Amino acid sequence: MSNSEDRQPQGVRPSLFLERQSYRRRRLTDAARLLPILGAALIAIPLLWPEPGETGAVTLSSAILYIFTCWGLMILISLIFGFAARRTAARDDTDPDTDRWQR
Repeated sequence: MSNSEDRQPQGVRPSLFLERQSYRRRRLTDAARLLPILGAALIAIPLLWPEPGETGAVTLSSAILYIFTCWGLMILISLIFGFAARRTAARDDTDPDTDRWQR
């Protein structure tokens, strides 16, 4: 019988522990990458509203107001992500490069 150590494939790296700051920075980057998809989905919602001739239709002025509100909110959220990214980048400059994998 062979040991369980003999069964492990060669060259497998051990799992790396992510520091809290690098984990938060990566999740912030992921959220910022999904922001254009969220914006496109929100702006496309008026396409699903009923036509003006049908009952329960939404007026054009309400649709335009909705689109510009979504647009403004996307700008505001982008600013918040930008400030958060700048803040985490400032913290990363002072910390040593501990999250890089050493070869």
